[in-house]
Amino acid sequence: MYAAEEKVRGKLKAIVEGLTDEELHALPEGEKWTVAQIVEHISMVDEGAGKLCSRLLRKAQAAGGASDGTARISPAFIEKAMASAQSKLEAPETVQPRTGRSIADSFAAFDHNLGKFGELMPLFESIDDTNHKFPHPYFGDMTATEWFAVKIAHEARHLRQIKTLLEKIRETQMNTD
Repeated sequence: MYAAEEKVRGKLKAIVEGLTDEELHALPEGEKWTVAQIVEHISMVDEGAGKLCSRLLRKAQAAGGASDGTARISPAFIEKAMASAQSKLEAPETVQPRTGRSIADSFAAFDHNLGKFGELMPLFESIDDTNHKFPHPYFGDMTATEWFAVKIAHEARHLRQIKTLLEKIRETQMNTD
């Protein structure tokens, strides 16, 4: 999961770092968020997921459940995640972009959270978290491992959204030139 996170984050950085200010803040017709707002949203979700994973893993650790290092994802979670893969989901108010955080600040938050997730790796590998859950607004009760998986999938989903948004922005630019 850590390798998947690194891969998705690398792609996000590669796309976003080369954008102009105009591309970062353009809002094509029919779209709700700019690229900058999407990146801010991802960083907010990233931070929240990190806090949840830490809290859930610490509770599991206190309960004494040991793991063999296998990441366990419940069939119910997989079913819900697959069913929502093609759906448009509305972000809860708490993670809607609102601060106008700069791209640099969003990536600084990503780097900070990456360090926090790095600190959690030994717990993910050694603690059985299957009995400690926190509800997700769309997927229901989830373990720390499932929250981590959702965080990665969430970022990948928004990476695809950014690519589509950039296609619209560039098409609009070509039509106005």
